[in-house]
Formats: sequence, C-alpha cells, structure tokens
Amino acid sequence: MKELFDNVSENCSKLVTKSYSTSFSMAVKMLSPKIRTDIYNIYGFVRFADEIVDTFHAYDKEKLMNRFETDYYVALEQGISLNPILNSFQRTIKKYDISDDLVQAFLKSMKADLYKTEYATKEEYDEYIYGSADVVGLMCLKVFVNGDEKRYNELKDAAMRLGSAFQKVNFLRDLKDDFESLNRSYFPNIDLGKLDANSKQIIIDEIEADFEYAYKHGILKLPVEAKFGVYTAYRYYRKLLKKLNKVPSTKIMDTRIRISNPMKINLLARSYVKYKLNII
Repeated sequence: MKELFDNVSENCSKLVTKSYSTSFSMAVKMLSPKIRTDIYNIYGFVRFADEIVDTFHAYDKEKLMNRFETDYYVALEQGISLNPILNSFQRTIKKYDISDDLVQAFLKSMKADLYKTEYATKEEYDEYIYGSADVVGLMCLKVFVNGDEKRYNELKDAAMRLGSAFQKVNFLRDLKDDFESLNRSYFPNIDLGKLDANSKQIIIDEIEADFEYAYKHGILKLPVEAKFGVYTAYRYYRKLLKKLNKVPSTKIMDTRIRISNPMKINLLARSYVKYKLNII
C-alpha cells in the first residue's frame, strides 16, 4: 500500500530532523500540524545533502552527491523512491509546485562544498548563501503560504533575508570547524586566521540588518499556521548571535556557542506569550 509507505517515508524525514537538530525540530513543532510534515520533508532532503559534503569523509562524496541528485530526479519523474527521504521530499515538491530552480540552486551550493574552500568576492559569497540557505527558506515559504503565488512573492525577499541570517550565524558559530577541519572560508575579504574586532562587527551588523528586515517584512506577515514556528526559530538564532557578539574576536575560533536546553525552553515560553498576546 503506497499510502503506508509514504507515511513511513515522512516519519523518516521527521526522525532525521529530530536527530540532527533539536532546535529546528522544536521550531517545527510550533507550526500548524497541517504543514509540519512538509517542513520535515524539506529538512530531511537538505540535511542529507549537507551531510554528504560535510561529514562522509571516508567515502567518495562526489559520487554520493551525484547519485543523490540522480535518484531525486528519478523519484520526481516516477513519483516514488525507495529512499524514504527522497520519496517524501518529491511529494512536497509536487504538492506545492516548488520550482526546480530552487532545488538546482541548492544542489549547486552543496556541490561547491566538495571543491571550493574560499569565497574571495561578495558575488561568490552571495551566490553560495542563496543556494545553501535562501532557497531553503523559499521552499518553506511555499508551504507556509500553501502555494499562494501572490503571497509568496510578497514575502519572498524577507524569507531570503531570514535564510541568509540563519546561515551567516551558522558560519560565525562554526568558524573553527569550517576553517580548521574543512579548510573553508566563507566570509570574503576577511582573514579568519587573524579575525579582528572590526571584521567581526561588520559580519554581526550584516546579520542584524538581515534579521531586522526579515522580521518587519516577513515574520509579522506570515500566515497564522507558520508565524509562531518561524518566530521561535528567529528568536533562537537572535540569541545565538547575541552570545556570539559577546565573544572577543580573538576567542571566537576557540569557543563553541550553544543554547542550553533550559534557555531553549525559556525562549519558547517567551515566544509563546508574545504570540498569544498578538504582539507578533
């Protein structure tokens, strides 16, 4: 029975989300039950692609990535895949008519991580962030607005800015692993080996501008089914950024910033109060 297999596939995507990211999983739980499954399906796909390029060092990552892409398009054509992550993702893609341009941009950025270690210009940096983060925000936005093209276009820029902010916070938080373990340097014109206070502040200010735009022009205008969940993720990343801002530039490569579980619960509670009081 295909329905049973599809349910199993979607549960696998949910399991991937819960296993790899407790914070994102928490935010997804704050979404309406009507849209949670499709967000899990998107996360499962992007997480597996990210794992291929970031962690599967003992294997031929390029072959794995090419096979992952090929299998996805076979699944999209046939409407089924025995890879449950691809099976659930292709269902969401078709359900909301998500453009293949977004998937291709994402895969392009993931494949760049196989060989590209430095982003020397802002254009390269922006292109990578668009593919690795902005388009994921746009896929999720398609789900949030239930495929409404007019509403999607109204919120598109804000969704991209929020995706950019999340990714840049990740870059700043993961500087040590990216620079020392993966030999990657995403921020253009900045020597991460000698990161100074001014350079760090430029990055912080850029992220703050993205967050401010995303909140005013996107989060506040989201459908009720999505608003609380997205706001929860926004608050979590703002807290991460605040903690990163307090770390001296000379120490940031040696400091792993995390949000404790009690603090996550506190953030969730505060977000819920604001949501219920209609402050957001």
